[in-house]
Amino acid sequence: MTMQFSVLASGSTGNAIFIESDGQSFLVDAGLSGKKMDELFSSIGRKIADLSGIFVTHEHSDHIKGLGVLARKYKLPIYANEKTWRAMDRLTGAIDDSQKFTFETETVKTFGAVDIQSFGVSHDAAEPMFYIFHNGGKKLVLITDTGYVSDRMKGLISNADVYVFESNHDVGMLRMGRYPWSIKQRILSDVGHVSNEDAALAMNDVIGPQTKRIYLAHLSADNNMKELAKMSVTQMLEQKDAGVGHQFHLYDTDPKVPTPLALI
Repeated sequence: MTMQFSVLASGSTGNAIFIESDGQSFLVDAGLSGKKMDELFSSIGRKIADLSGIFVTHEHSDHIKGLGVLARKYKLPIYANEKTWRAMDRLTGAIDDSQKFTFETETVKTFGAVDIQSFGVSHDAAEPMFYIFHNGGKKLVLITDTGYVSDRMKGLISNADVYVFESNHDVGMLRMGRYPWSIKQRILSDVGHVSNEDAALAMNDVIGPQTKRIYLAHLSADNNMKELAKMSVTQMLEQKDAGVGHQFHLYDTDPKVPTPLALI
């Protein structure tokens, strides 16, 4: 039993993650145009038409921009919780009721050998949630778009093989940047986004013997840089003697270029 995945796109401009395992394939979020989603799938040698389903985290446009187009074009099943479905209603265009499936927060759905577990996060959306993919003792955690990582979340996501983990902003860059103060307050709040430093502190609490890879995700285009995020997270984890660089490794994600398909 194996899982493969690719972070197709991650950042302020759009988010999408592909996972496949034992003949099933899944997409978490479709935050780019339908055309761009087709290009991303082609670049990893996969087809959107083969997906077993699309799983939505929340209704913000950088997570659902292409959802309606893909749903209509490929007749795919779409999974989201009830509040997110209501919030998306006017944003996606018409999606046939036969394609709409409810996946409530803090529940598990099974697809063949794959168990997909949903969990709530703290973000200014209707009912934001992310996902943990389990298969054969392997565990892939997706966690972005949260203002903080609570003890409850940490308990659920601990000791995963792979994390796709939010490292949204550098606090200094954000404070000095061009955003209006109201936007800065929102990002820094408990329903905003996790900073590089706070991401590293949370990672230190959840990494375990199984952990091999952490992908730094959802970097702000204005308030972060790949090199800065990796340096900040690495330094803090080194201070905690967490095993970065030998027990596990950090990887970049990109808003336009998929990460290579990786085996878990």
